[in-house]
Amino acid sequence: MSPFQLTRMLPEDATDAALRADVLRGLTRTPKTLPPKWFYDARGSELFDEITTLPEYYPTRAEREILIDRAPEIAAATGARTVIELGSGSSDKTRHLLDELTELASYVPVDVSESALTGAATALLAERPALRVHALIADFTAALSLPETPGPRLVAFLGGTIGNLLPPERARFLASVRALLEPGDALLLGTDLVKDPSVLVRAYDDTAGVTAAFNKNVLTVINRELGADFDPADFAHVARWDREQEWIEMRLRARRALTVKIPELDLMVPFEADEEVRTEVSAKFRQDRVRDELAGAGMELRYWWTDGKGRFALSLATAV
Repeated sequence: MSPFQLTRMLPEDATDAALRADVLRGLTRTPKTLPPKWFYDARGSELFDEITTLPEYYPTRAEREILIDRAPEIAAATGARTVIELGSGSSDKTRHLLDELTELASYVPVDVSESALTGAATALLAERPALRVHALIADFTAALSLPETPGPRLVAFLGGTIGNLLPPERARFLASVRALLEPGDALLLGTDLVKDPSVLVRAYDDTAGVTAAFNKNVLTVINRELGADFDPADFAHVARWDREQEWIEMRLRARRALTVKIPELDLMVPFEADEEVRTEVSAKFRQDRVRDELAGAGMELRYWWTDGKGRFALSLATAV
């Protein structure tokens, strides 16, 4: 049997249908919203990779520091023979963990991007020819059907991506992860932590303007895929700390009153001057909040690791 297997769990037209539904729903409501997943076409992925190298953007470096320092402890605590990574992307950071799992037999990356999955699998198998990789083209926020793999299994959800989900969405997501866990399995969760708001805002509004370009890329995606006539220059990038919710919001603010045509949806979208579209929420966490949300989904926080500056955390949880 081939060491690489790819299973499509989404219809071929699922991405197009989801984009249409999200744009129609988000731009006809008040206030207007767009989901952050539409940042990530090829150009958006390049921009995000650039963001992770910026001096202001600490989460990627902080999480990698924890993985490098604590991978032996994570491996010892889990003894995982299978790693299932949700939203795996390039699988770059995960390599630090895979190196320490001496009994690892299978890796199951889950992502909506077929090209990301095949690229990551090719690189991993070149380094680890004995590893079996069974990639799933799937939406990790939906119920998953996992392939048969040896246990114990470690489900990894890294990068602080859980912060992009609103509280009810997080509750549903964590419950769906709990449903995947069998005795001996565990969840490794990455969460960005609450800190000085000025540090947080700078991380999402860098001086080089890369995050602004990343934010506006959603308009380019809608133009290309749905024939819209957004002019990104008509919108300003906004990053704002919501103290009550303890999250960063990214928004696009109309610089003037305008109307955008989206022919593929037969839709005209009016914007008032200074009207904003929320494009991302990035929640920040405290340990008690992570513990409580895990408990609400039927999991118990077992280990908690942070980087040296206490900016980011990895937590390990098991089913109760």
